[in-house]
Amino acid sequence: MPDFVLRALEKSKLFDAYGERPPYQRNDYIGWINRAKLPATQQKQLNQMLEELEAGDVYMKMKYNPKA
Repeated sequence: MPDFVLRALEKSKLFDAYGERPPYQRNDYIGWINRAKLPATQQKQLNQMLEELEAGDVYMKMKYNPKA
């Protein structure tokens, strides 16, 4: 995990929410953010991930039903 992503998760207090997601989602988020070529795009995608983790029921703009 890139340092800037880790810092953002810790700052937003969403590290635990990230850890509760299935491995495929965690990998998808990190790969998606890392593949962005422009810093502005990276930040936009990081912000989307943080918003989705905070909401808890969204993954890549799709409905997500976490298992209880």
